[in-house]
Amino acid sequence: MGLRNRNEETLGFAARFRQWAIALLLVVLAWGAINRPTLAENYNRFSLVGADFANQDLRDDDFTKANLRDADFHSSDLTGVRFFAANLEGTNFQGANLRAATLDSARLVNADFSDAVLEGAFAASINIVGIKITGADFTDVILRSDTQDKLCAIAEGTNSQTGRETRETLMCP
Repeated sequence: MGLRNRNEETLGFAARFRQWAIALLLVVLAWGAINRPTLAENYNRFSLVGADFANQDLRDDDFTKANLRDADFHSSDLTGVRFFAANLEGTNFQGANLRAATLDSARLVNADFSDAVLEGAFAASINIVGIKITGADFTDVILRSDTQDKLCAIAEGTNSQTGRETRETLMCP
């Protein structure tokens, strides 16, 4: 075989390889666009008074220091969400999933956590005047002992999602 035939053969292979590589790249890019994970939203310091976030997937979103007075989060997935120092006065969390959420320093006055799951949440310093917790699951939630005592005084019901009694999840006497 002459030198010319080998060069043509090599060029033909390179062209076919390049076409195959481009096709593969297009498939990978298309798959990535379809299966792209949702990125967490950042609502730090936003004023979202009365906002409707009901029945939404808000996992890992950040509402640090946001004003969410009278907002609606019922039946939403709030796994890992940060509500650090947020105003949650009158907010509806009925049936929400708040696993591993951060509620530290939040204002929860008159908030409704009925039937919510707060398993593993961090809520060491919260304002809970008028809070509703019937059927809430507080398994492994980090609370101050005085807050735990106040919650135990009003704790009742069983969580429909986990089957756990609110008083037991708060480790009430």
